[in-house]
Amino acid sequence: MAEIIGLGTTHAPTLWRIPEEMTTPLRHTLEGKHLAPHMRDPRNWPEPMQAEWAEDMGTGAGREYNRRCFAATRELRARLDAFKPDLVIIYGDDQYENFVEDIVPPFCIYIMDEIKSLPFAAGAFSARPRLNVWNEPGDIVFTHKGHSRAGRYLMNYLRDQDIHVPYAYRLRYQNGLAHSFINTLLFLDPDRRGFDYPVLPIHINCYGGDLIRQRGGARAPSDVDEEPDPSAPSAAACFDLGRAIGRAIAASPWRTAIIGSSSWGHAFLTGKNHWLYPDHASDRKRLAELKENRIAEWRNFELEELEDAGQQELTIWCALAGAMSDMGKKAEVIDYVETFTLNTDSCFAVFN
Repeated sequence: MAEIIGLGTTHAPTLWRIPEEMTTPLRHTLEGKHLAPHMRDPRNWPEPMQAEWAEDMGTGAGREYNRRCFAATRELRARLDAFKPDLVIIYGDDQYENFVEDIVPPFCIYIMDEIKSLPFAAGAFSARPRLNVWNEPGDIVFTHKGHSRAGRYLMNYLRDQDIHVPYAYRLRYQNGLAHSFINTLLFLDPDRRGFDYPVLPIHINCYGGDLIRQRGGARAPSDVDEEPDPSAPSAAACFDLGRAIGRAIAASPWRTAIIGSSSWGHAFLTGKNHWLYPDHASDRKRLAELKENRIAEWRNFELEELEDAGQQELTIWCALAGAMSDMGKKAEVIDYVETFTLNTDSCFAVFN
């Protein structure tokens, strides 16, 4: 039986932004035309949020967020290096990058031998190269090894179980990997020592068609109020796919790290909080369940429950949980970073 380790982390773009720009999502929401007028005034925000916003519009809070998150990802990288994987599977999502109006698959496995990405280049979301904490230029290209053999093996194994998943041999996004995958790789290499492990990206559609309606976040969530678009795959579907992939990898010859990469509650998805700050109470429940090794319960999340808490991306962790709970692996929480002004609460964990 192949050895497997699980890692839970974040791909939040907030983390690579310079501190002065880390509250950009919040400022974008404040500009939305349908936001309740009284919530534009920070004096009406919760006191912890006012403290984070302070006199510098969240810059100081951003620096502390950066410090804690990178400390956590360095620890995850140390655990990964100690494990010495032959293969790294990353569950992430696509936000109007490879999948736009022409097709929005529930899942997609990438069968590739080499992957090139330009994470800081101008593109669909930015008219100029993106300022980042590493001060890296917009034309920098990151090249990662893929693992087409593992991708084919996985597809064939799932087929034999009557599980049929879309797959792709190339990327269509002009900047390469969707941000969920490339950000994960960047954050796991914060000191730029390189990331030489072969990577198998697996896409999970966390948002259904809503993301298409918002053009990947180009429109403020408070400005989208029409008939809902088709929904994302359920938590149960993600959990069960993760469980099947776990069985496939356990039967494979590869020592494998399985990474679930997403933040938890998102401010810009939490309408009951005026899209300004995350549902901390719900995220704390998830943290308690994780620490108590009750992640098998995550299969039972209802879509409405996740959407109410702005936790749509938690289905990525549900896929990770499917394999980890089946294998009886227990979570060690490295850190849990809660924020009011920086859009997302983030958890970092190792499953052994």
